[in-house]
Amino acid sequence: MKATIERATLLKCLSHVQSVVERRNTIPILSNVLIEASGDGTVKVMATDLDLQVVESLAAVSVETPGAITVSAHLLFDIARKLPDGSQVNLETADNRMAVKAGRSRFSLPTLPRDDFPVIVEGDLPTSFELPATTLAQLIDRTRFAISTEETRYYLNGIFLHVSDDELKAAATDGHRLARFTLARPDGAQGMPDVIVPRKCVAELRKLLDEAGDTMVLIDLSASKIRFTLGGQNGVVLTSKLIDGTFPDYTRVIPTGNDKLLKLDPRSFWEGVDRVATIATEKTRAVKMTLENDKVTLSVTSPDNGTAAEEVPADYSAQGFEIGFNANYLKDILGQIEGDTVELHLADAGAPTLIRQDDKSQALYVLMPMRV
Repeated sequence: MKATIERATLLKCLSHVQSVVERRNTIPILSNVLIEASGDGTVKVMATDLDLQVVESLAAVSVETPGAITVSAHLLFDIARKLPDGSQVNLETADNRMAVKAGRSRFSLPTLPRDDFPVIVEGDLPTSFELPATTLAQLIDRTRFAISTEETRYYLNGIFLHVSDDELKAAATDGHRLARFTLARPDGAQGMPDVIVPRKCVAELRKLLDEAGDTMVLIDLSASKIRFTLGGQNGVVLTSKLIDGTFPDYTRVIPTGNDKLLKLDPRSFWEGVDRVATIATEKTRAVKMTLENDKVTLSVTSPDNGTAAEEVPADYSAQGFEIGFNANYLKDILGQIEGDTVELHLADAGAPTLIRQDDKSQALYVLMPMRV
């Protein structure tokens, strides 16, 4: 194989694919990226961790000899990063080595044969639909903070996508909080299986969406695999295995009869919670909210660090009571509210609370209270 690629093009591509590669690998080939140069002047770069695979096609300056080889992903990425701006990178393979040349720099890297490189077999992906990249990014941002990191509850380690009636819904929960995002069902999504997209796939996809701009993302899926195609023919294709498990029926925890309505400015509420939580320790992450007419008093009591309290103006006219929440969970949710008001629908100190911007917002959150 012999090909020449612009440094900026190579670097951008490697930055996308190398983050899929785990730093520590028991299987040496999984530390590598597969580079495949074809006679028509395109170069395909591919990386995998056996569960997730990313392939990106890029236009080379020239391909003199077509061929394919695998080489260390992080090593090649680090080299490309340190090469001078505007340089052209020449990749050439011979005798189980790859020569990398740019300007006055010369590197010779060990390689492994392409035949050893594992490829995820996608099989048939019967469901296919498109979403704008900006909508998909919003869907991820509004839900992913609630993904569980507990490996024992592996079926909660991702975003649950499912279709009901005329809507496509995304949900994530860790048992303490729930985030759900709803949008109109895209054409082609009817009859799609319920799927759980793993946390790592969600993170990699979100990075790619930042560069996708106003384009459409093609989503193809079956009950066991999902594929995201960004940027059409010469774009990036991300394929992932789905989590093999059953997501709990989260609709049961969404409260419907919470009759106490509290309205606040989400920014000043977030800042108030953040300030009083300064003295909270690992053991006392709870912020107590004392609700009275048109005000909320936030307070934290820590046996080691003393006490803190702050009053936040609010719109509240129901019966006064006290309720406690995990400060970080509350801040995570408030950080997703974009408008000037946030609604908290409360019942009592022991019942889950429903949080949303208003009754028209696509995002909905449920937060379990803590004892205070």
